[in-house]
Amino acid sequence: MNKEHLEKIEYFVNELNWTENDEIDIQIGGCASSGLSGSDTANSKWHRPYGTTVYQNDAFIVIKNKSRNPVIRTSSPQQ
Repeated sequence: MNKEHLEKIEYFVNELNWTENDEIDIQIGGCASSGLSGSDTANSKWHRPYGTTVYQNDAFIVIKNKSRNPVIRTSSPQQ
C-alpha cells in the first residue's frame, strides 16, 4: 500500500461525507475458515486444523460505516 492508495481512501471517505464521529469497521473478505473439528486420521493436505483462517489470492478489504447502516426490522404482512 502506498501514499496514492491512502489518498484514494481519504477521497472516498470525504466524498461519502463520513466524519470522525462515525463508527468505522474494517473487515477482510475472501477468506475460508475451518469451522469443523475433524478426526485425527484426516488427510492434512485437505483438512486444516480447527479454527484456521486462510486468505484467498483475491481477498479484499471492506470498510463499513456502521453509523450509517441502520437496522430496519422486517414486519409481517398486514392482514
